[in-house]
Amino acid sequence: MKIQGLLTLSLIGTALLFAEAPQNSDLISKAQKAGLKAIPQNKKELYNVIDPKGMITDKRVELGKKLYFEPRLSKSGIISCNTCHNLGLGGTDGVPAAIGHNWTTNPHHLNSPTVYNAVFNSNQFWDGRSPDLEDQAKGPMQAAPEMASPSTLVVERVQSMPKYVAAFKDAYDEKVKVDFDTITKTIGIFERTLVTPSRFDDFMSGHSDALTDAEKEGLNTFIDMGCASCHNGIGLGGGMQPFPLVGKYKYADIGDFKGDKNGMVKVPTLRNITETAPYFHNGAIWSLKEAVQEMGRTQLGKDISDADAAKIVTFLKTLKGKKPVITYPQLPESTENTPKPDSK
Repeated sequence: MKIQGLLTLSLIGTALLFAEAPQNSDLISKAQKAGLKAIPQNKKELYNVIDPKGMITDKRVELGKKLYFEPRLSKSGIISCNTCHNLGLGGTDGVPAAIGHNWTTNPHHLNSPTVYNAVFNSNQFWDGRSPDLEDQAKGPMQAAPEMASPSTLVVERVQSMPKYVAAFKDAYDEKVKVDFDTITKTIGIFERTLVTPSRFDDFMSGHSDALTDAEKEGLNTFIDMGCASCHNGIGLGGGMQPFPLVGKYKYADIGDFKGDKNGMVKVPTLRNITETAPYFHNGAIWSLKEAVQEMGRTQLGKDISDADAAKIVTFLKTLKGKKPVITYPQLPESTENTPKPDSK
């Protein structure tokens, strides 16, 4: 009798548990209504999102990759885009504030955002000042604390190497102008391909077994807590929001960044979030659980419990995606006309 009673109670408890958690189709619908979107699995649909202007070709992507890894685009000749946005480290550099020319720490103590899935951002840079990846690529090269290269130096370095000039003609046409705009546009074209579909995308596309029950519970908690009010869209972030919104940010005294003129800050993508610590614009938090709880206080006005934070982190781990295979390129050799490195 006792055993039968215990079994009955166990079955009732299990039934209640499943009654509280949305079924797969309901959870997908709930996520969609909250603004969450999957990376399109159909190539044509994906390219409609990442390449609406039809700029991507194999040759431009390959050339853009070379330029992305090209340290001679920096004044010192040793810093490339990959230095701060390391494709082997989740697209970031793994330090609180970016380090640039002459070991200069970013003067505003800004953390390097990941380049993976940055194509899904509606704005680039923490203050959202660039509309797309092609425009964004112009900034770090010319910024004194970063790559410290005037646009004229970048162009002179690239034009001094015949193989680069030939590659531009091959990727575009014989009349192409190898200028700063074309160079940065080509880097942006490569970056548009750095998309990382994950198990979350499989689930959102109808594969109910792509996530475990615990991960689904985490997704449900993520939505119920209000996290998706900012972290939505394909990138689960990438738009602009006021920060802090309802509570003081615990580490606001680290750096002097206040957002744009309206106090708006770019919402970081949550894709591959387990690989992109430290977190927040000033890289002040290393623990993902603490980051979740701090966001609860500053943006939602909620004290997220340890248990609920753990559930959300369980879901966030499903956003680690499959990276495109990147082979380190062999770069053209310098010539006698290539401007020499300058560490000053």
